[in-house]
Order: sequence, then C-alpha cells, then structure tokens
Amino acid sequence: MAAASAWRRLVRLETDSGLSRLRSLNTCKAASSSSAPIANGFVGVNKSGSSVSFHSSPSSNWTPVKRFDFRQISQLSQPNQNRVCLVDTLQLVKNLEAQGVPSQQAEAITSAIIEVLNGSLENVGHSFLSRSEMQQAAVLHESNLEMFKSEIKNSQEHHFSLLQRETEKLHNDMDKTRNDLRYELDKVAAGLRLDVNLEKGRMRDELSKHSAESTNLTNKIDREIHALRAQIEAGKYEIMKYCIGTLASIAAIGVAVIRIMAPDKK
Repeated sequence: MAAASAWRRLVRLETDSGLSRLRSLNTCKAASSSSAPIANGFVGVNKSGSSVSFHSSPSSNWTPVKRFDFRQISQLSQPNQNRVCLVDTLQLVKNLEAQGVPSQQAEAITSAIIEVLNGSLENVGHSFLSRSEMQQAAVLHESNLEMFKSEIKNSQEHHFSLLQRETEKLHNDMDKTRNDLRYELDKVAAGLRLDVNLEKGRMRDELSKHSAESTNLTNKIDREIHALRAQIEAGKYEIMKYCIGTLASIAAIGVAVIRIMAPDKK
C-alpha cells in the first residue's frame, strides 16, 4: 500500500511537470490547440495513478499503445542499463500530426512524454529493489535468522546447563541440610533420652528414698503403738491390782467394823 501510494504521487508529479514543459514549448495558441487532443485522449492518467495509457481521438479505433502496472516498473526501468521504450514514438507523432498538430510540436510532445516516462520509471525504479538485491537481502535475513536461532539455542543450552548445575547444587544443599537436620535431631533425641533416663533414675531414687523413709516411719509408729499398747495393758493391770487391793481393804475394814459392832449389841 505504501509503495502504491508513493507511485501514485510520483506519477502525478511527473505528469504535471511534463504538461508544464509542453506548455512552455508552445505558444499560448499552440498550447491551447495541443491541450485539447491531450485531454481528448492522447495521454491519460487514471485517478489511481497506477497506469498510464495513450489513446487517439475518441472517433478513431486506435487502441492504447502501451499500458503498464506499477508492479512491473522495477523490471522495466533498470539503472545504468538501456531503458525500455514504452511508447511507439513514430506512431504517436503520426497520430498527433493526423489531429492537426504541427510536426515540430508533435515531436516535442513525444520527446516530453518519453522524458517524463523515463524519469518516472527511473525515479520509481530507484525506490524498488532488484531481484539480486532481494535475494541478497533474503540470504542476509536468513543468515541473521540462523545466527539468531543459533544464539538462542546456545543461550538456551547455556541457561539450561546453568539451571541444571543450580538444581544439582540445590539438591546437594538440600541433602546436606537434611543430613545435618537428621544429625541434630538424633543428637537432640539422644540428649532428651539421656535426660529422661537420668530423670527417671533420679525419680526412682527419690521414690525409693521416700519409700524407705515411709517404711521407717511406719515401723516407728507401729513400735510406738505397740509400746503404748503395752503401757496401757500394764496400766490396766496396775489399776486392776489397785482396785482389787482397794476392794480387799474395804472388805477387811467392813468385816472389822462388823465384828466391832457385833459385841456391842450383845
């Protein structure tokens, strides 16, 4: 689309410059007489600017001499080479003369048209690449693409190797950390187990000590209870003995009193 629009603008500019040259070559009268045939159909540029046609008058049966598309300009106009003539100049001069244009003016018009076309083709040809240049650009692009692919591949391989090394290093660090953690856990578990065993032994000793003390205290209480019971029994015997002695004394006193009182009654 950009190339087509550039070609349209270029054709319009070249056509306008060619017409101005034609008007400068002729006098005002000749220019007015020659502009009508051109407008009637000798030179025609369509509105799109993509093609140029040369026609005779509308009454004649002369067909367009040349018609070209802007896509073929790079093939028709080649720099530093012989240019391809797109117009049958002799036939164009004859047609102009048949329309009443003088011979010199017809030749001037034809040369101006040829100059405009050649200039347009040359200018447009410079804006297009030749086949060899396109092939070179394609080869360069392909080589750059291959180089880019190789660089991407090398970069991917390098990053993959770095990632693999980092992964292996991370695995090694994880294994080392796991081993260290297992060692620390075993160490802590062994310390806790030793502390628990020591605490168990200490508690066992304390329990045995308290058990011995409670046994001694129980035995002491039992001995004191037995001693107290023996003392109670001994006191009971003493009380019974004193009671019996007291009763015997009272009985003896009573008998004595009775005997004393008995003679008095007699």
